[in-house]
Amino acid sequence: MDDLEKAILIMFDESGAIDHELKKRAENYCNEVKENKPSICRLCIEKLCFSNLVQVQFWCLQTLHDMIKSCYLSMTPEEIYMIRSSVFSIVYLEPVDDKNLRRVLEGPAFIKNKLAQVLATFIYFEYPLIWSSVFVDFLPHLSKGNLVIDMFCRVLNVLDDDLISMDYPRTAEELAVAARVKDAIRQQCVSQIVRAWYDIVSMYRNNDEEICTSVLDSMRRYIPWIDIGLIVNDAFIPLLFDLVLAGTLSDSLRAAAVRCLLAVVSKRMEVQSKLPLLQNLQISRLFRLVAEDGDTELVSDISAFLTGYAVEALDCFKRINSEDGKGVSMELLNEVLPSVFYVMKNFELDATFNVVQFLSGYVATLKSFGPLREKQLFHVGQILEVILVLIRYEPAYRANLDVMDKIGKEEEDRMVEFRKDLFVLLRTVGRVAPDVAHLFIRNSLASAISSSSDSNVEEVEGALSLLYALGESLSNEAMRTGSGLLSELVLTLLSTKFPCHSNRLVALVYLETVTRYVKFIQDNTQYIPMVLTAFLDERGIHHPNINVSRRASYLFMRVVKLLKVKLVPFIETILQSLQDTVAQCTIMNSTTEVLSGSEDGSHVFEAIGLLIGMEDVPPEKQSDYLSSLLSPLCQQVETLLINAKLLTYEETNTKIYIIQQIIMAINSLSKGFSERLVTKSRPAIGLMFKQTLDVLLQVLVVFPKVEPLRSKVISFIHRMVDTLGASVFPFLPKALEQLLSEIEPREMIGFLVLLNQLICKFSTSVCNIVEEIFPAVADRIFSVIPRDGLPSGPGAVTEEIRELQELQRTLYTFLHVITTHDLSSVFLTPKSKAYLEPVMHLLLYSSCNHKDILVRKACVQIFTRLIKDWCAQPYEEKVPGFRTFMIEAFGINCCLYSVLDRSFELRDANTFVLFGEIVLAQKVMYEKFGNDFLVHFVSKGFSAPHCPPDLAEQYSQKLQGSDIKALKSFYQSLVENLRLQQNGSLVFR
Repeated sequence: MDDLEKAILIMFDESGAIDHELKKRAENYCNEVKENKPSICRLCIEKLCFSNLVQVQFWCLQTLHDMIKSCYLSMTPEEIYMIRSSVFSIVYLEPVDDKNLRRVLEGPAFIKNKLAQVLATFIYFEYPLIWSSVFVDFLPHLSKGNLVIDMFCRVLNVLDDDLISMDYPRTAEELAVAARVKDAIRQQCVSQIVRAWYDIVSMYRNNDEEICTSVLDSMRRYIPWIDIGLIVNDAFIPLLFDLVLAGTLSDSLRAAAVRCLLAVVSKRMEVQSKLPLLQNLQISRLFRLVAEDGDTELVSDISAFLTGYAVEALDCFKRINSEDGKGVSMELLNEVLPSVFYVMKNFELDATFNVVQFLSGYVATLKSFGPLREKQLFHVGQILEVILVLIRYEPAYRANLDVMDKIGKEEEDRMVEFRKDLFVLLRTVGRVAPDVAHLFIRNSLASAISSSSDSNVEEVEGALSLLYALGESLSNEAMRTGSGLLSELVLTLLSTKFPCHSNRLVALVYLETVTRYVKFIQDNTQYIPMVLTAFLDERGIHHPNINVSRRASYLFMRVVKLLKVKLVPFIETILQSLQDTVAQCTIMNSTTEVLSGSEDGSHVFEAIGLLIGMEDVPPEKQSDYLSSLLSPLCQQVETLLINAKLLTYEETNTKIYIIQQIIMAINSLSKGFSERLVTKSRPAIGLMFKQTLDVLLQVLVVFPKVEPLRSKVISFIHRMVDTLGASVFPFLPKALEQLLSEIEPREMIGFLVLLNQLICKFSTSVCNIVEEIFPAVADRIFSVIPRDGLPSGPGAVTEEIRELQELQRTLYTFLHVITTHDLSSVFLTPKSKAYLEPVMHLLLYSSCNHKDILVRKACVQIFTRLIKDWCAQPYEEKVPGFRTFMIEAFGINCCLYSVLDRSFELRDANTFVLFGEIVLAQKVMYEKFGNDFLVHFVSKGFSAPHCPPDLAEQYSQKLQGSDIKALKSFYQSLVENLRLQQNGSLVFR
């Protein structure tokens, strides 16, 4: 063993006994030999001839492959001939230098595959122009037996994988070479190759099934692009069917024959040729095999063949124009469909076959038939059975899905995605054959009910899911009237209690389905008691699973929104049923999980609020209902706030949690009460909410720094602003002061949003409140936000910076809301004047530089409004220095320099809107400041970019005119001309 062989063994060692450093040195040594030895190819051939070490053989073959692939064009003809003849001799068992290399072909599969790859690389470069006889030379040697036949198959397979197959992305060069190779094979030797395949399979079928399987797998790859007549004839097709039907042969050989048949029927060709081909195959011979052989590799392949055949028959029906042709296609389809439906229901099909795509295509063809015939109606029923089978969960996941562990969550997510297309198909069937769909779902539901037990969870869930999905395809009219069997289905749904109702999935889909069909209940109010029972008993809100209970609360709230007035007679019953649930919503439970979004438990209160907040409820009853809910909750809050500062950490957290729950509950409850009702028609209700607000504001006093509580109180104030209207004013100064006293920068966002709501709703009525609060707000914000913007760019944006950016955006909205609601006087109060300059500079900087175009637009609009407010009369100086600031700073920097900057992309829609606002600002400045603005803008502004005098004169004329569109159009062309003129040499700001 020489040094190279030792190095190769070390490099490929997988025992773990050799350290990494030594392996690296061995690898480097091998690479040096490969790069530096001029006769490396000859060395590799010699090693193949003499070495029995498979590692050495593999390294040599890999090196030869790399050398041919990368250096072929630079090799000498003698070197190429030496490698080619040696490799080819090894492949077909000819001695090389008197050495019999049979041991290479008897080696492991990876050696033979690499040998085939070397030969295939020669074919890539040389066939047919240089080495035209490669296949013709190979074929006679197949008589040497299975070793050479196996190598022939491997060469064909590698050629397909590395060059011909379109299953992999190819370069333009590879596509050209593949076309050249295929054309040459078709012209020169394809018939001989096919004859060899036939002879080998016929000869070896009874004594070497493995070699026959290899031949058929290679053949399958080539059928798509060779002359189909070479396979579809009186010799080969009978042979393939004989192999498939021969029960004495191995499943692998029979499956290989089936895959060849699938390649035959899937071959692209004119429909006039495809239809006779499908007819002549007489595939009914295979139908019995599906039922006989069980779930084996063979059945899986036969299933794929039958479905592939059905796809082709359907494609023929769609493409052929003659009525006779369509009739034949439909006959073929009708013949194969029962078996196709059988395999779809009983076996897992290959992932490459899209079941839904095929079934959707078939259902779409039925639309053209008018009234469906008996057989087609039967097929529609079979499609529904397939859907029902496919949408069912596996029982193995039942426990995981019920507790929603990681496995259960993954399975549910997978199934939700998987079902989407199946439900689309169901809805299509529902439109093509509504009676069949309704009858099938009724029978599925009846079957699930009759056999209902804890063990048929998946059957019940599947049947309910079908009924739920069907509802999406029904028109409002059909849903409302309960057309067809729909009224019967809804009645069955509402009156059934499944033994497996305790299962999470069953309970959830049941409630979702009831909710979907509530529109039917709107016109059939006799069923309202059944709907309420379904939601209020253990099937819904009182379900033992908290996830189901919370979801039921949310869905019940949606049902209440739909039925509303029709539920007034049942309010007493509903409130009585919900007493325990209302109590539980405000009790700290150590096992309570935090549920997201719409399922936080407060929807029970929202539903109650919607019910008792209607004007149809008598005033006395309404007051009693509301008082019975608010009084205990407020008392509970007051009790919790007493001595809160003396509690331990755990006790404090418990109290905070309960107070949060109570605030959310009251917040949700108030959503059912309109401002008109509580302030005008029934002020006693408004008084109760005012008292409640007074109690909840105490939370800010006792827990001033608990952010979750502060956000909940702010949310409740939002609600009270909408509910109580102007009567909330007396509470605002105290509330705003308390909120502002201990506020953190990130909490300022919510506070500003509240102020925005107040201003938008009450406008100048809140002037005194805003004037009082603005200095403190400005002080807090400018203590954390720099005047010249926040850092941006990669790595600069931390979580803290993101919070400040969000605060800054909310500040711009706040300033915009103030100015657009006639409150600009807020900036001019004695306490606020100190912040006027920082506000102006921040707005100026942002109007010129902010990355968000919408922010820049808002800033420009603020300035435009301030000009109108503070300079109402020409030459009026209401705010000293403001006029000069606008002319010299805003006018030049924002209206000219910022738009000349090439980052100002006029083709962007938002930027173009901003451009319009900037032009409007110039027009307003001219109207208010006259020639002071125009002269300064033209003389000072236009001088830097060297604006030609004639263009400056035209600008002056347009600005003084009355056509704002003409001004905007001219200013755009002016900016574009100035950009071209300065060509990036002028850097502004």
